[in-house]
Amino acid sequence: MSEKWDSDENVITQTKRQERVKRPRMYAVVMHNDNYTTREFVVDVLRAVFHHSESEAQRIMLHVHYNGSGVAGIFTREVAETKVQTVEHLAREREYPLRLTMEPQEDDED
Repeated sequence: MSEKWDSDENVITQTKRQERVKRPRMYAVVMHNDNYTTREFVVDVLRAVFHHSESEAQRIMLHVHYNGSGVAGIFTREVAETKVQTVEHLAREREYPLRLTMEPQEDDED
């Protein structure tokens, strides 16, 4: 902050600097295809953990199936980590090898 002496009114004024809050870095949660995890399980996970509609979950599941991987959602780091851990825990409980990774997104500011 800078101070300025206002001699006309015998008052000191201060100019506040505007602070810009930087947005947190976002991470894509990526699902990877395998030959064992069922399509139904993937759709269930996309609906329950990522809150996608039935049709959107089907679309993402098919994209992962035919392309090898696909984005389940984009979140802050902590949320993405939690979603990856949750899904991997659910998959292990059912003995599926479903794998998820996190990929940092490019900053669109700067």
